Amino acid sequence: MKRRPNPPQGGLKIPPAPETRREDLVERLHGVDVADPYRWLENAGDPEVMKWADAQNGRTRKILDTLPGREKFRARIRELLSLTLTGTPTPRKGRYFYTLRRPEQNQPEIRVRQGLDGKDEILLDVNSLSADGTTSLDWMYPSKGGAYVAVGLSEKGSEMSVLKVIDAATKRELPDVIPDTQHCALTWLPDDSGFFYTRHPHKGEVPPGDELYNAKVFFHRLGTDFRSDPLVFGADRPKTDLPMVSLSPEGDVLCINVMKGSADYTDVYVRSPALEGEFKPVIENVHNITYCHAAGGKLYITTNLGAPNYRLCTASPANPGKAHWKEIIPERQSKLEGAALIGRRMFATYLENVSTRIRMFTLEGKELGEIKLPGIGSANGLRGEWDGKEAFYSFTSFHVPLVVFRYDLETGATTEFSRTAAPVDAQAFEIKQEWFTSRDGTKVPMFVGWKKGLRLDGRNPAMLTGYGGFNIPLTPYFSAVNVSWMEAGGVFAVANLRGGSEFGENWHKAGMLGNKQNVFDDFIAAAEHLSHAGYTSPSRLALVGGSNGGLLVSAALVQRPDVAAAIVCSVPVIDMLRYTRFLIARYWAGEYGDPDNPEHFRFLYEYSPYHHVKKGARYPAVFFRTAESDSRVDPMHAMKMAAAVQWATSSERPVLFWMTRKAGHGIGMPKEMMIEEVADEMAFLQHFTEDRGGRAGD
Repeated sequence: MKRRPNPPQGGLKIPPAPETRREDLVERLHGVDVADPYRWLENAGDPEVMKWADAQNGRTRKILDTLPGREKFRARIRELLSLTLTGTPTPRKGRYFYTLRRPEQNQPEIRVRQGLDGKDEILLDVNSLSADGTTSLDWMYPSKGGAYVAVGLSEKGSEMSVLKVIDAATKRELPDVIPDTQHCALTWLPDDSGFFYTRHPHKGEVPPGDELYNAKVFFHRLGTDFRSDPLVFGADRPKTDLPMVSLSPEGDVLCINVMKGSADYTDVYVRSPALEGEFKPVIENVHNITYCHAAGGKLYITTNLGAPNYRLCTASPANPGKAHWKEIIPERQSKLEGAALIGRRMFATYLENVSTRIRMFTLEGKELGEIKLPGIGSANGLRGEWDGKEAFYSFTSFHVPLVVFRYDLETGATTEFSRTAAPVDAQAFEIKQEWFTSRDGTKVPMFVGWKKGLRLDGRNPAMLTGYGGFNIPLTPYFSAVNVSWMEAGGVFAVANLRGGSEFGENWHKAGMLGNKQNVFDDFIAAAEHLSHAGYTSPSRLALVGGSNGGLLVSAALVQRPDVAAAIVCSVPVIDMLRYTRFLIARYWAGEYGDPDNPEHFRFLYEYSPYHHVKKGARYPAVFFRTAESDSRVDPMHAMKMAAAVQWATSSERPVLFWMTRKAGHGIGMPKEMMIEEVADEMAFLQHFTEDRGGRAGD
């Protein structure tokens, strides 16, 4: 039977997109004439730009509010997000510091518990800091002795943190307040009298825009004016260096791990005594990723130097150079994700086929066994003390909400510290991992999930997501999106693309710089696999991605507009020829490439989504999202791309744009705002992957 022709929007009235001025702007870059008709949308402070965004928001709201499935999704998302969420505790001399967000709250509380069976006390309720819930907690560092906790707070999701210190006994804030501590790394002295920390310049100290770079390490003694804090590390370093700090439990060795931009490689330095003397290089000016921590008079060095899947070495602080390293845990077939020094043992986290394993070793590298996890999933946040007797970690999977476990080093027993009680039947879903073949023959894994009993006949709506960049793996995780989509009869899929760290540094390098097209090829192959394997069809497939994942789905949009029916593209990087000019994007040049470099320009221009929008192409339904206070990815990317696709598309499917006010890249978003955003996305995806006029293939 032939499929009945019906409008793809299913009778939904789609008002036309607002008129967008298109300029005849062409500039010659490295011998190539490059058009940029929507450059005027880069100026977010221009009233004309804000008027354009408001008009787009108005149209989008009219459309989304009429989608028949929105209220049902909204109600279910509210149930799934209105949970008691407990963070992994950090033990400090008998006190346990952690976050807890109750169902009715937008933001978490910072809590402390005296002893495992003690009473919880609230140190700070972040909800009390703003009426609309847009003040957020960016980070927290309890002191080594448990007397204080340093916290970073920011407004409207901007992540532009202000450091404050809270007394754990009195619950009062100390007068120590330090601005410009976004993405702060901090480590306390053993006696809790002060800390080393990273800080950015104040406005006016550097050229405009550079205050987002130039992070340096300072030392702060409690009770003193931060403006007199001595500079410890960072003078005359490149502005895109990102130093991280750690101090040995004894307080004698300071380690500085310096990420070069987006961790293309790292320099590492140590100083002993920690408060004075010269820094000695552990490794520098070598393309590698290395992290160093000190304890018990030794350095413990995790590195991919000569080991793409990482290995662990030791060295003396007196002779820390790589010529003096001693390997104690060799490279394995699985990637070593990280190592934590707890209870004078080494807890090593490995990724095996994109699922976590935790193994224990002596400080000399002898394996002591494995901590048994509930199944395929992600274990994160290993925390404990060097001289402690317990370790804490969290576990989650696609259909398993977060559980926090405590491991007793003396008895080997594992107990629950907290469990997220979500209204979800974990046994109602089927989750499997399968492999597909990318364009160049590379085998790539993908997790696929659906509700048991669903007929896998190629007629189901499906949602595919991925990331593929910055050495970040996509391991199994629980989310309201996953669950509500599967409950509604959809298939959910996560592709583990090249560019991430799922299989070590070789996997990462295969998807960065001039190899970035591999990531897009992997993602398109994943989409085709879902159809070929009988899960869905192109007319019922949705692609979802944010940030670097927004670049991913935008590339799929322009390269293969036929591969999916709907796309949600959130806070994306899209204009690859001008991205380095905005916010903190210079940090990413090591991952993407520098458009000012002629060789890099060539491969960036070859795939830059904004520059490959084609007039007359039949694009799927697209929902571009950005945020007013995003301090990572400039809103200009989503604005320019939305305008370009609205102008170009010849299909009846809408191209929507939405700018969220009082929000940033997604960190610290109030729960209520999150509910509305997710409901919008889910209703959009469901409506534009519905099979109208008969099921696919009829």
